[in-house]
Amino acid sequence: MCINTNDLPEGYDFVHVPLSFTQERYVSVFAEKNNKTLAETLKHSRYAKFEPVVLERYADYLNQPLGQLLLEVKQLGDTFYRSFLNKYGDLEYSNFSISDAEFFQLRGIYAYHDGYNLKYIGRCLDQMKKRINQGYGKIHPKNCYLDGQATNCHLNSKITSHKGAVSLWLCKMDDLDGIKEIEGRLIQENDPPWNLRR
Repeated sequence: MCINTNDLPEGYDFVHVPLSFTQERYVSVFAEKNNKTLAETLKHSRYAKFEPVVLERYADYLNQPLGQLLLEVKQLGDTFYRSFLNKYGDLEYSNFSISDAEFFQLRGIYAYHDGYNLKYIGRCLDQMKKRINQGYGKIHPKNCYLDGQATNCHLNSKITSHKGAVSLWLCKMDDLDGIKEIEGRLIQENDPPWNLRR
C-alpha cells in the first residue's frame, strides 16, 4: 500500500494491518433488534422517559418487537424513532475484518488513516481480532441503541464512507497500563478528527 503516513505518531513502530471489506452496505440496522417488545424496552431506565410519547402515539404497538416498530415509525417520517438510538445509530455501515491471523492475538495502539491524514487513534487491550472483527467491523443491531456501542457505529460509518481509502495500522504493545497512557497522550497530541470528544 503506497500512502503518505508521515502523520502517524512519531517514535512508534506502526505496521500496516490489511483489512478485508465485503461489498454490501447496511442501513436501518437497528430494525433487526427484535428480542424485546416496545413495552419491555420502556422498563429500562434509559428508555422509561419515552413512555408518555409512546402512550400518546403508539399505545397500540406496545407488544410489537422494538426494531420492527422503530423501522415503521421511521418509514412514517416520525423522527421520534431516533430517540431510542445513539447519535450514530442510524447511519450506513459495512462489514470489514482483519483476515491475516498474524494480527489476531496482538494488542497495542492502533490508528486509522485515510491515505493522507491520521483519522483515529484507539487502544486494544485484548485481541485485535476481537476489537476489529467483532467490534468496529460488524455493527450489530444492539450497538445502535442508547445503551449500545456508539463508538462502534460512529467509526464503522466513517470507515464505510471512506471505504477503499482507509487503512489500519498497529503499534504492538503488551503493557496494558502503557497502552492506556500512550493512547491518551497520542490522542491529545494529534487530535484525530474521528475520535469522539468526551
